[in-house]
Amino acid sequence: MSDKTMPLTELPRHIESGMTLGIGGWGSRRKPMAAVRELLRSDVTDLTVVTLGGPDVGLLCAAGKVRKLVYGFVSLDSIPLDPHFRAARESGSIDTSEYDEGMFVTALRAGANRLSFLPTRAGLESDVMAMNPELKTVTSPYTDEDYVAVPGVRMDVALIHLNRSDAAGNGQYLGPDPYFDDLFAMASDTTFLSTEKVVPTPELGAGGPPQSLLLSRMFVDGVIEAPHGAHFTGCEPDYGRDEAFQQHYATAAKDPESWQRFTRTFLTGDEASYLAAVADFHSSHKEQAS
Repeated sequence: MSDKTMPLTELPRHIESGMTLGIGGWGSRRKPMAAVRELLRSDVTDLTVVTLGGPDVGLLCAAGKVRKLVYGFVSLDSIPLDPHFRAARESGSIDTSEYDEGMFVTALRAGANRLSFLPTRAGLESDVMAMNPELKTVTSPYTDEDYVAVPGVRMDVALIHLNRSDAAGNGQYLGPDPYFDDLFAMASDTTFLSTEKVVPTPELGAGGPPQSLLLSRMFVDGVIEAPHGAHFTGCEPDYGRDEAFQQHYATAAKDPESWQRFTRTFLTGDEASYLAAVADFHSSHKEQAS
């Protein structure tokens, strides 16, 4: 099996402005945040982002890198809405295709199967149809039932974060939910997998049940070892969501001056600098609490 490992800093070389970018994870859970931060350090812009969003969307919107967002929701889970996303949505600075969650997953499934659309009942007789006037319905050839014909979504590149991977790109999740990371990979022309740890292939089988082996190497083009690469979202069971830091992010996002300070402190350096700044934040947080 070929070795697909690569440094995080190489990632922006594979992503061009104007591409459609899929981002795995769910809300503020197991997001490929190290990969997103690396894009923030690049000149990539004009992206169409496809995601069940969290702070990945917020950070990319704050940096002006999003042209269009295709999404089912954008939430920080313990905080209902990402503030940067809300500002972009309310100002109309980004185009959107806002789907019901069931419709969003249907779009991924269609893309993964290279179909132009798939039918679903999700969204029928709802405001989703009014918000997306380009959506069409289709009548079943077997009954008189009508369905929403959700167009398949294909992505140029997908970014995914999992707990473990081997060097060839066989990826394993160890938490409670696979989310839809496998569909993102199958619906994308190129997939980059960041992982908490690259391990020898036999350790994957020993580390969890067969169903935890979510991604086959055939769908993965690059493997990036990135410990704490999902921070500040959670990556169970390795670590939970960093609620204190997430609250700091959300508070800073509401004020331009505070956001400039946040950016200078956490987002201007490399990934090692980010993790060191986060450690300093928690050290100061503990001192203030004691």
